[in-house]
Formats: sequence, C-alpha cells, structure tokens
Amino acid sequence: MAKTRVVILFGGASSEHSISCATASGVLSAIDRDKYEVIPVGITREGLFVPAEDDVQKWALTSGELPEVSFEGKTIIWPSASGKELKFQDYNGVHSLGNIDVVFPVLHGPNGEDGTMQGFIELMGLPYVGNGVFASAAGMDKEFSKALFIAAGLPVTPHVVIHKETWLRDPESTLEKIKSLGSLPLFVKPARAGSSVGVSKVKDMADFAKALEVAFNEDSKVTVEKGLVGREVECAVLSNRDGGAPKVSVAGEIVITSGEFYDFDAKYRDADAAKLICPADLTEAELTQMQALARRAFNSLGCFGLARADFFLTKDGFFVNELNLMPGFTPISMYPKCWQASGLSYPDLIDQLIQLAFERN
Repeated sequence: MAKTRVVILFGGASSEHSISCATASGVLSAIDRDKYEVIPVGITREGLFVPAEDDVQKWALTSGELPEVSFEGKTIIWPSASGKELKFQDYNGVHSLGNIDVVFPVLHGPNGEDGTMQGFIELMGLPYVGNGVFASAAGMDKEFSKALFIAAGLPVTPHVVIHKETWLRDPESTLEKIKSLGSLPLFVKPARAGSSVGVSKVKDMADFAKALEVAFNEDSKVTVEKGLVGREVECAVLSNRDGGAPKVSVAGEIVITSGEFYDFDAKYRDADAAKLICPADLTEAELTQMQALARRAFNSLGCFGLARADFFLTKDGFFVNELNLMPGFTPISMYPKCWQASGLSYPDLIDQLIQLAFERN
C-alpha cells in the first residue's frame, strides 16, 4: 500500500520561527514512517517557502543557536486548486516533488497560527491538520478569544485591552482602566503573540510603561491581566473522530523553580527553570471540572483538531487563561506529554490528527 504523503510545514515569518522548527523536529522524530512519507517544507523569516531537510537534529532546540529556515536557492511551488503536485524551482528549472495528500502546519504565531496559512491551504483544496481559519484567528487574538469565552459563560482571567494609539494619545485613561484590575502584579502581553514573547510581569507600576513598550514591539494591541495566585494547570484537547464530544487528557502542571513566571527562557532555553508534571495532582472532581471547562472553551472558538487549554487553579476555582491552538509539539511539550499520560502515544497522536484532517475534508 502506498504511503500517505505529508507536508510538514514549519518556520514562518514570526517571532516564534525557531519554536516552530523545534515542533517540526518533534513531529519528524515521532511520525510513523511505515505509514507516512514526509516532505518537510520550511518558511523563511521573510516568508519564502523552501524545501527543507528531513533532519530531526537540524531543527531541534539546543543550547547553542536557535534553528532557522534559510533560503538556499530553491523555492516551493504549491499545487493549483485542481492538482496535488508539489514542485520546487532552482537555477536549473522546475522539479517535481510528487503529489501530496495532506499538510501538517506546525506553525506558531502570526502569519501561520492565526488563520493566515489555514486560508492559504484551503485555497489549494488540500486537507490540513488542525484548526480552521476562524478558530485560528480567534485563538491567536487574546482580546477576542477571551470575549468568546465570556460569552460562553466561562471564568476568565480579569483583563483589559490596550491599543498602542490610545496609550500614546491618552495614557491617563489607560491607567484608569488598569485600576479596575485591583492589586499588583499584572501581566502585560502582546494580544497576538505566543511562547511568552514580549510578556512582562509588573510588580511596580513604575515599570508599567516599559512593559507596554516591550509588548508593543510585538503587537499594536496588548492585554493586561491580573496576576492570579494559584497553580498553572493545562490539559490537551483532541477532536473525536466519531463526531462526538472532544476528548480531553489528564491534567499537567507547570511548577516554576526559578524566575518570575513561565517566560520564553523557561519554556525553551533553561531546562531547570520549570518542571512539567503530568499527571497533575488534582482530585477527581477537580479534573472532571477542568476537562468540562476545556471542552466548553474548545467549542466556544469553533475549534477542530487540537488545542491545549491553559488554566489557573485558585482558591476561587478555575480560570481559563487561554487556548493554544497549535501547542508546542516536542516530545517534552505538555500537549503530547498529557496524551502519553492518558494512554495515547506520540506517534498515535500524530496519526489521529492526520486522519482527522481527512475526515474534515
């Protein structure tokens, strides 16, 4: 039987370029090569599609430089809407890479995880793994995802939204809005970025303007969230192939061992900055409630395929922090770890996601 030919699409024109490469490394290492033939395609930071090496180590995060897709004289030519043949062009002409069956976009951040690439793939008429255009766009934007959570009656981290233009024109009114959040600390986050890029923890309002400046370097819109005292817990959500309610994994917990919060370095550069514990120590009632909230959050954005649901567990109960619609996918990332702890192996998880892509189409 012929193998299913899968394009692993990674890199991208975003600040999370290297994290996407690391996610691709994880998928390349775990995908069932007896069932799937892999065609790696990278996107440079400038937005060029290029053939990429099928090399797990090349794209993995190491203690040295972060991995990066670069242009080496070849560019990808995608199929037209009526075909499936993938090609590349170099200085000697156009060459075929053969027909492709499905695209697995492991892209993080703007221009990849936000509906941009999902729309592009849909225009080609190709099946693809993960969430569609609307859910991807809504999940990437903290303002609108939180609004949809609230509309669904979900408990959400208290927050306000600040636009750069408003802050520069009238900082006093912005500071008045911030007062509604109550006591410090506050977390200042770009509204449309991930991997904790541009995020600051503010413990003194003298540092607030600087935190906004850092966030505005990533996005013209930021969310300012009240710092909640509690545990950071997460669970993985996966669409059900029989069309039933989404499946939810056991919970994992992030325990910070150094630093102020789970920032970029703690996630990707400093292995000793945090511990990822899975399964988390929750009562059966707490886990059941968390899983129910995760399903409601998943459905509120119209998600399909996968998401990681992030919560704070406080003395007042659970608060939804966010849904990550293309979570980190390295073998040590929380999403696959939670499924492994729930009895679903990494290769089988990848297989289910690919099969879901075909079922949607």
